[in-house]
Order: sequence, then structure tokens, then C-alpha cells
Amino acid sequence: MRSFLPLLSLGAVAQALHFFIDGTSPKCFYEELPKDTLVVGHYTAEEWDDQRHSWQKHDGINIFISVDELFDNDHRVVSQRGGPGGKFTFTAAEAGDHRICFTPTSTSGRSSWMSVSNPNGGIKLTLDMAIGESSAIESADKGKLQDLATRARDLNNRLQDIRREQVFQREREAEFRDQSESTNARIVRWVLIQLVVLGVTCAWQLSHLRSFFIKQKLT
Repeated sequence: MRSFLPLLSLGAVAQALHFFIDGTSPKCFYEELPKDTLVVGHYTAEEWDDQRHSWQKHDGINIFISVDELFDNDHRVVSQRGGPGGKFTFTAAEAGDHRICFTPTSTSGRSSWMSVSNPNGGIKLTLDMAIGESSAIESADKGKLQDLATRARDLNNRLQDIRREQVFQREREAEFRDQSESTNARIVRWVLIQLVVLGVTCAWQLSHLRSFFIKQKLT
């Protein structure tokens, strides 16, 4: 049975829906896309949890995603296998119908078929697709981009603070080095002055003693 997504209008279209997939049979949608149209899809696959009484994601769910160009002998442009949540993207190379299929597998051991006795069987797949120009799709992720930009600005501010701290530490080190060199120079000058004074004092004392002994001999 063929399922059709709404036809594109002018500009970008964001399409969010959820549906249930029985067994491992693929669930396919057909979309007519203009040439060079960018498609970005986010999906989440969940399975019924009897203990929590709700649909839950778990690592045992896998989703195989395929996108075929019907106008080009079913040429496959996307063949991707992912976990219970993920993203896929492609660009329509030519205008025409595209078939987008999702095939689930699960290791939970639950019955994968929906029935009267098992109304919560199968896989619940939530699909959020953005179809349109890249600029429009980027605007749909504006919140995420702004968050990344804010984090980048915070990191940049931290780097600037670190640079200022490094400059301050270098200036302090240079000031301390200049003070140390100035202090060492003053100590050296003072030692030299003391040596000169000591030498002059010793010479004067020797000269005085020599004169004294000479006078004692003469007397």
C-alpha cells in the first residue's frame, strides 16, 4: 500500500508524523521533489515496554533507511542503517518521485505484529522531515545553531581570559626579574665599595704601623 506525504508548496516544508510498522516489512512514502531539493529527516523508533506501560527506545532497535528515484529505474540514493534514533539527508539530483522506506528490526523478542491480542506490537516510528532549500532547513535548526554559537562565544571569551592572565603573569615575571636584577646589581656595588674601603683601611693601617715601628727603632 502506497503512502503519500503532502505535496511540496513554495519554500521549505517541515513534516512531523508518527506511524506504526508491523514486523520487518518496510514502510514507504512517496514524495515528488523538484531538482536540487534538500531533504533532512530525523527519526525516533520505539517499542512498547510492558513494565513501563509506554513506548520506549532501546539499543536493540535498528532502522534501515532507503531512498529510491522511481523515475530512474529505482536508482538508490540513500542506503543507511541506524539505531533507534538518527538522521538522514539527501538532495534530489533530478525532479521526480522518490520512495522513502523504513525497515525496522528488533532484538527484544516481542511480537512484531499488531493484532487484537497484541495491540501494542510493532515499532512506533516518529518522523520529522524538513523539505526545501538549505537556507530554510538551516533556519529550522536555528535554535541548535544559536546554542552552538553561544558555546563558541563562551569558549572564545574563556580563551581571551586565559590570554590576558598569561600576559599579566609574563608582565609580573618581567617586573620581578627586573627587581631581582636591580637588587643583585646594588648588592654587587655595595660589596665592591666595602672591599675598596676595607682595602684602603688595611693599606692605611699598614702604613701607620710601619711608620710607628720605624720611629720606635730610631728612638
